[in-house]
Amino acid sequence: MKKFSVILSFMLLPMLAAAQTVTSPDGNVVLKFSLSASGQPTYEMSYKNKPVVKPSHLGLELAKDKHASKGKNETDLMDGFKETNYKTSTFDETWTPVWGQYAKIRNHYNELEVDLNQPSSNRNIIIRFRVYNEGMGLRYEFPQQKDLNYFIIKEEHTQFAMAGDHTAWWLPGDYDTQEQETQESKLSEIRQRFKEAVNWDNSSVSVFSPTGVQTSLQMKTQDGLYINIHEAACIDYATMHLNLDDKNMVFESWLTPDAAGLKGCMQTPCNTPWRTVMVSDDARDMLASSLIYNLNEPCKLEDTSWIHPTKYCGVWWEMIVGRKSWNYTDEYPSVKLGEIDYTKAKPNGRHGATTAEVKRYIDFAAANGLSEVLVEGWNVGWEDWANMWKWDVFDFVTPYPDFDIKYLNEYAHSKGVKLMMHHETSSSVINYERHMEKGYQLMDKYGYDAVKSGYVGDIIPRGDHHFSQAMNNHYLYAIKEAAKHHIMVNAHEATRPTGIARTYPNWIGNESARGTEYEAFGGNSPEHTVVLPFTRLQGGPMDYTPGILETQLKTWSDNTCYVHTTLVGQLALYLVMWGPLQMAADLPENYAKYNDAFQFIRDVACDWSDSKYLEAEPGDYITVARKAKGTNNWFVAGKCDEHGHVAKVNFNFLDKGRKYEAIIYSDAKDADYKNNPKAYKITKRIIKRGDKLTMVEAPGGGFAISLIVK
Repeated sequence: MKKFSVILSFMLLPMLAAAQTVTSPDGNVVLKFSLSASGQPTYEMSYKNKPVVKPSHLGLELAKDKHASKGKNETDLMDGFKETNYKTSTFDETWTPVWGQYAKIRNHYNELEVDLNQPSSNRNIIIRFRVYNEGMGLRYEFPQQKDLNYFIIKEEHTQFAMAGDHTAWWLPGDYDTQEQETQESKLSEIRQRFKEAVNWDNSSVSVFSPTGVQTSLQMKTQDGLYINIHEAACIDYATMHLNLDDKNMVFESWLTPDAAGLKGCMQTPCNTPWRTVMVSDDARDMLASSLIYNLNEPCKLEDTSWIHPTKYCGVWWEMIVGRKSWNYTDEYPSVKLGEIDYTKAKPNGRHGATTAEVKRYIDFAAANGLSEVLVEGWNVGWEDWANMWKWDVFDFVTPYPDFDIKYLNEYAHSKGVKLMMHHETSSSVINYERHMEKGYQLMDKYGYDAVKSGYVGDIIPRGDHHFSQAMNNHYLYAIKEAAKHHIMVNAHEATRPTGIARTYPNWIGNESARGTEYEAFGGNSPEHTVVLPFTRLQGGPMDYTPGILETQLKTWSDNTCYVHTTLVGQLALYLVMWGPLQMAADLPENYAKYNDAFQFIRDVACDWSDSKYLEAEPGDYITVARKAKGTNNWFVAGKCDEHGHVAKVNFNFLDKGRKYEAIIYSDAKDADYKNNPKAYKITKRIIKRGDKLTMVEAPGGGFAISLIVK
């Protein structure tokens, strides 16, 4: 058999100029690879005989390295290739995630490996394709070899040639933030809409092109295909954006540069992240897919028993709204860490993280089944955290005088609750890495098991970007170091996730998008949360911080903004914006005002054994049912945009022979996110498999249902 395999490979060599084809297990996705006349790698992809990606080139442009190449011009890995071999294979496994939408995930694909040699440089690369029923992933691999050891990427030229002027849901390209409103337009309209969406005079927006967009990019074709372009396993590499040639409808990868303008420093053996294209004629498949996770490595933590889904509250929303502050005093501006004697400083009277306030939240969490309490602003340094001295403004171990860290942790533990640590780095990454181990040791000492980290501001060293190769390495370094201490990490202002939580499941959450806090800064559009599951959540869950039931902020503060959902729409977010980390973000006194509606937040799970997407359309509506892990209970929710929606729920996903007590939270008949957001009704009935309900969702509204086995 081995002899036959060798002969077969030899016989194939004269035919290697022909295209190689690999299909998905169900045969719907077809991927073809070939070399152009100039030896440039080229691929194309179709779904059910419809073009998804037209012939598109692959390759990398390398930067000149005076030391590595002795001053000679670098040879790009773009063309001039010969195909030396190819292999096809099939892989099928079922793996168990620590947390997520499903108790089991199937990883089933057909693979094509193409081995290439560039005779002019004697360099070898591998292009690997994995084709799934819902799409494909491709990456470049660089074996260890004599003539390719260290190299620097100037540009990556991975193309995605679209077959038409699709509708797209996109964010303007930016190297430092995803905290923007999603735009919806035709591809041909991106250039104009980009100029309207981006404040070009705002130096904090690091735009690179008037047609540059971020991934995950969701599109819909005129003939009803849903297409999503993203990346998976972005490790030791820069985050990818997409630059659009809007005359030919061709996207090309655009990597985040480092402080020197370079895109990646590589050493063989190595590989790029996977570049992914998902496709289906059913929008629900976009939400149900595990393709991004499947393209990541299996879990590398031997013991994961300490990682647990977490529902929490915290000292946060009052500061966001503006009623309280993170800093203890308003004195001592622009001073270094250690130069303030806080025992002599005058308190400003608005500090949120006081012993008394945190104790109140601990009592609230204990009484309502919440497992942790986040406290922001507990540690010294907030007086000047964003300014010139941020090299060493935080040490992550020194509390303010009015925060008794020992007492509060002991009190929390006595109530069956834990405190959640907060590390705002102010993007002074060198300082954070210098203090990180002591910060984690302090958490060990007092029994913290989770940290919310923040990266607000310009990166130190200056000139780098939040999504650069070096910063992506930093985020993963923090995750690995935290795992040594059995600490879960929820990173804010970090790069968007690419499924790495499969490999390191203590990475339980990210922000990496425009979250609830913006409801206090002018508001998120009602369709925002029915776009994010198609885009931002493709690579992992978001700490969206839902649950604001007092949607009109002026009722308890001087903030005149309002939340752009109905009260029931906020309940729906616990399922639509899925994740193992969910915050009850409103104030205890506001939950007391709507105690009957708050019951859903008490009851809802945040880890699931199964998920069924019942309805979905990007930017319009999502209806989803989820089964709570370890129980037979189900939860169902729907969320819609400003136009409202009528959801038809068929309960054929329920277990046969069981009856469920359904508690149904719905918008009142006259509810509206602008004019009557807090009008809701709660009803109860018995539901069994096969029953049907029609749920009317108000503009900006939704519904939520608890299904508890009788």
